Amino acid sequence: MRTYDVAIAGGGIIGASIAFELAAEKLRVVVFDRQEPGREASWAAAGMLSPAPDSPRDLPLVPFAKESLKLYPKFVQAIEEFSGKSAAYACDGALETFLSANAEAESSARLRELHELGIAAELLSAEAARRMEPAINEAARAAIWLPEEGTVEPRLLMDALLTAARNRSVEIRANCGATELLREADRVTGVLAGSEKISAGHVVLAAGSYSGELAPSEWLKRLAPTRPVRGQMVALRPQAGAAELRRVARSERGYLVPRRDGRIVAGSTSEEAGFEKHVTAAGIRKILDATMEMCPALAGAQIVETWAGLRPGTPDDLPILGPADASGLWLATGHYRNGILLAPATAKLVRDWITGAQPAFDVDAFSPRRFAQTEVRKRTAV
Repeated sequence: MRTYDVAIAGGGIIGASIAFELAAEKLRVVVFDRQEPGREASWAAAGMLSPAPDSPRDLPLVPFAKESLKLYPKFVQAIEEFSGKSAAYACDGALETFLSANAEAESSARLRELHELGIAAELLSAEAARRMEPAINEAARAAIWLPEEGTVEPRLLMDALLTAARNRSVEIRANCGATELLREADRVTGVLAGSEKISAGHVVLAAGSYSGELAPSEWLKRLAPTRPVRGQMVALRPQAGAAELRRVARSERGYLVPRRDGRIVAGSTSEEAGFEKHVTAAGIRKILDATMEMCPALAGAQIVETWAGLRPGTPDDLPILGPADASGLWLATGHYRNGILLAPATAKLVRDWITGAQPAFDVDAFSPRRFAQTEVRKRTAV
């Protein structure tokens, strides 16, 4: 039986970032992934780095997201230094546009919310927004400028991160998923991967929407009740001579993320479709309608790629971070739509837990124990 300090189930952005961070502490780390690492939610992501909440459900996440955003420049720098590859990180800000008849009231309320959360934001007139980004719809009535937001190209980031992790001596096993947790009494002692038993002082569950599928599944599903939430995406190439989009633009219906090669990534849907990972006519139409509402000039753009990914949702759509009720097991999953953004802070958090350091962040709100407590309250109410 091979022995490691840490075995990580899941080779997406979260698992790979944790491995990279732990390897810096000279720990022997192995990562298992059921397919090619980084080819699920991480591969499908748009790469926006935004701590701004999409809905009231996101509010508990904002402080952690802000801290992770601060870590991003050094996070990318370390990855690029150890890999020799670019992650295409940029901090160019983002524009939120408002197109409804109530745009003035909506934008003012949004600005107040952002300021109360400590997020840098500035209210712009529609004319000022179009001077910044001429491709924005002339029908836009107001906009908010968020200067501290950034972007990364997730596929480039994953390629660089996996290379960097290997260069720090992380062992990465593709097409070899961990299928079972090994336990002795109340301690997790390793994983079963294929037919091989792996011994590890610590096991990290970072398998995204598949986290609850490992055996013993019922126990894990109580701790990590993740589910797949399908997100469809479209990549566009604008016509020659069309107005360029240089920064992220978004509205309540969708978002646009420019790439360095001239493409624009448009998204997205949020669908309860189980593990069915394919694009649909309705999903693509929804994205394109939102795209042309924000930037009508993209009506003539070429569709160069469509794809879908499975985000790891949870009952409250917040991450699951912390120790399990069996020693030796740590959960770092359920990041839903924020895995790319939250990777640096999650990696540092798990590093601190495993090395015995004082955690840099308070994430009690994301403890896996919250789901067990919910079940107790439900039974008590009955």
